[in-house]
Amino acid sequence: MESLKELYRIGRGPSSSHTMGPAKAASQFASRHPEAESFRVTLYGSLAATGKGHMTDIAIIDELQKVAPVEIIWKADTVLERHTNGMLYESLVGGEVTDKWLVFSVGGGKIVDEHEINKPEKVYSLSTIHDILEWCRNEGCAFWEYVEMCEGPEIWDYLQEVWQTMCQSIENGLNHEGVLPGGLGVRRKAATYFVKAKGYTHSLNSRGNVYAYALAVSEENASGGIIVTAPTCGSSGVLPAVLYHLYKAHQFRDVRIIRALATAGLFGNVVKRNASISGAEVGCQGEVGVACAMAAAASCQLFGGTPNQIEYAAELALEHHLGLTCDPVCGLVQVPCIERNAIAAARALDANIYATFSDGIHGVSFDDVVEAMKQTGHDIPSLYKETAMGGLAKLKNKRK
Repeated sequence: MESLKELYRIGRGPSSSHTMGPAKAASQFASRHPEAESFRVTLYGSLAATGKGHMTDIAIIDELQKVAPVEIIWKADTVLERHTNGMLYESLVGGEVTDKWLVFSVGGGKIVDEHEINKPEKVYSLSTIHDILEWCRNEGCAFWEYVEMCEGPEIWDYLQEVWQTMCQSIENGLNHEGVLPGGLGVRRKAATYFVKAKGYTHSLNSRGNVYAYALAVSEENASGGIIVTAPTCGSSGVLPAVLYHLYKAHQFRDVRIIRALATAGLFGNVVKRNASISGAEVGCQGEVGVACAMAAAASCQLFGGTPNQIEYAAELALEHHLGLTCDPVCGLVQVPCIERNAIAAARALDANIYATFSDGIHGVSFDDVVEAMKQTGHDIPSLYKETAMGGLAKLKNKRK
């Protein structure tokens, strides 16, 4: 498995696969061809189907036009074999193509070309939670200690930056109001939810704050603000909401929050390695479902859960998101994405409580659910995998 630095990426929304990935690819291609007189970029599959709503063209043009003019070609009906988020970059001089680069945005802001797709940098020797649990039992260590052993102590500085960025995105979101860009007329709600939560006590106040924090990050993401992929832009509100709530309500120290981030990242990494975190590939179960599992694992650790209970919390959270479709209205990361982050944050806390009441013994393992999620994702029709052609997206389009 790769480093957590490849999972937790700091950047601008609204989509890690449709905005951050293409922008990164465009930047690299532009640096290779300062002599280009023009560029041509062909977008395929899901990337083309919802690219305008995700501002894919803007992200690419912003990078390439620093060197030369750009032409974007949309081919939503053409799905390449490697991955549905395909891009072909071409540089031109005198009207003739001088270079071509076929690259794929595979989720979480990561890009791979056709030769690199199966060659991730190996940082972790173990790639299943079963094997990592065995290591924890044998060594008497926690999940976060396995992260430190594999990544080295320098990972803590990076995770500190990740945590600070998450906090800032929540605070920014709570202070911003108005209508989100994109034409759907979706108003920001985080500030309102935060204020209303103050009128309640105990459990309702707690739940209202969690909603507000998740909405804050998701709304920042939808407006192109700075967020952390956890594991993606579209699911970036879940984990920060849970951690920020526990940080504020239970006064956990930064060091414990950062260790919880490491554990959450480990679970997200296992899914990324053995299935997918790309909504275009497996639906929203791979985005919000995985984010919920990560947040459940983190919260269970913070409350003193055993490794078995932490694994159970993550398993519960992911299992009960199986089959979740990705059907963004107009291709925007707004409906149903923003509300979905808030609900998933609450479900993560519920999964933690449920697992904590148990002894950690259960019949279906986290690895089992990851395998089931991968197969389920492959079985879901493309209409429901970030194409904006089915589900809620289709119904809303009909009513226009």
